[in-house]
Amino acid sequence: MQRRRGFTLIELLVVIAIIALLMSILMPALSRARRQARGVVCQSNLKQWGTIWAMYTDENNGMFPTRRSDSGRWIDLLYKYYHKDPKFRVCPVAAKIAAPDGAVDTLTLGGDAETSWGVVAPSGERPVGTWGSYGINGWVYVCGDATLYGKPRDSFWKSPNIRGGAQVPLFLDCWFWCGWPDDTDSAPVADDRSARLTGDVDSMNRFCMNRHSYAINAVFLDYSVRKIGLKELWRLKWSKRFDTSVEVNWPKWMAGLSGD
Repeated sequence: MQRRRGFTLIELLVVIAIIALLMSILMPALSRARRQARGVVCQSNLKQWGTIWAMYTDENNGMFPTRRSDSGRWIDLLYKYYHKDPKFRVCPVAAKIAAPDGAVDTLTLGGDAETSWGVVAPSGERPVGTWGSYGINGWVYVCGDATLYGKPRDSFWKSPNIRGGAQVPLFLDCWFWCGWPDDTDSAPVADDRSARLTGDVDSMNRFCMNRHSYAINAVFLDYSVRKIGLKELWRLKWSKRFDTSVEVNWPKWMAGLSGD
């Protein structure tokens, strides 16, 4: 009778080693492909937001919302446009919600590169349950007071109908719902929530985070959508008074990045 011959232990170990080697080669590529796919979805989300903002300004005599210190937040004014589909208001990289139980008003909490800014307290028609991972460039508003959080009225854009709109950010990846960056803002000392500055001073910190391979996505005033390297954030025209030539002292985690 012919003897059956199976795999030897050595042959089995060789096969396992080859599979492990192939996995080690393929996994980084698969991870990159997954992140790229999430980036594409994020840009698609922002394209929808660009359409929403175009609809809003068309219905508002070509103007952005009038913002005062106590009213005019986009999360309230645009509620009728976005409330039916929570998916497109969150980048897939930041799908985790900062305060999913709704117990915390995260206007003072915020998220990070991989966390949305959580649930905001109710206001008007908008109930508890509003969250997202995008924020507005506050300089696009119409300033309804002499100053807004210390920002002078004549520095606000007010309308998308301006020259050079492709360099003015409108709506971006953000760990907060808004921000008013100035050219004097510092970069976060580390890519970590605890290292970020809060409040309306140094609010570039709200946008400068490693969400898409040391970049974020944005829709601009001309409603184009593109990826922005983190250092490039200081080279965009956030407000009428923003000086794009100011030198920035880059922290160690950003020093080797391109774009300066």
